[in-house]
Amino acid sequence: MSNFQANVSRRGLMAGVAMAAGGLGVTALAGQAAAATEVPKPDREVNMADVLKKPDGALPDMTMGKADAPVKMVEYLSMTCPHCAHFAVTTFPELKKKYIDTGKVEYILREFPFDPAATAAFMLARCAPKDDYFPFIEMFYKQQADWAAPANGDVRGAMLQLSKVAGFTQESFQACLTNTKLAAEVTAVRDRGAKEFGVNATPTFIINGKVYAGDMPIETVSAIIDSML
Repeated sequence: MSNFQANVSRRGLMAGVAMAAGGLGVTALAGQAAAATEVPKPDREVNMADVLKKPDGALPDMTMGKADAPVKMVEYLSMTCPHCAHFAVTTFPELKKKYIDTGKVEYILREFPFDPAATAAFMLARCAPKDDYFPFIEMFYKQQADWAAPANGDVRGAMLQLSKVAGFTQESFQACLTNTKLAAEVTAVRDRGAKEFGVNATPTFIINGKVYAGDMPIETVSAIIDSML
């Protein structure tokens, strides 16, 4: 575990306070079994082979899990989206434990920023060491209220202070956010999702070709995945 990942874990102890202040309160998992939850009807279906295909010159997908997992799950998300943060904090840990770590699901994160702050956060995650990408995303979601809507209105300053936990300096922070090529690449991921797969909201999940828009509890996600195993 890197020093940054250890810091993220320690910061997680205080995350509940920050999220409660921003209206992102953690909800308890329901006690009923996932099998008792009805499999929801997808919004639409797309060709999963097309979804997984990487265009020439595109940013590499950031993935978790085994490449040969029977279920492929792509999530389009925005860093300033409170529904995405809620899913990341309340549902994703159980999803990872139950399906990703057990080799049943390969999870693919794709950037879909709705505003400059979200674009900047994704750029910083891409500028961090590759092994720190997901911990960086996790940290920024847990502290979303602090940096996306700081009391003093200084979003950039709040992002800088949080990025320093990941090892950024003032200079590396500035260099990352002035990388116009990276900004264009992050935007291209979003534009492809919108144009080719009809993504227009976050979070949007594409699971083995079935498209679901909106935050989902672990019971619903489990019902969908279990139906594909």
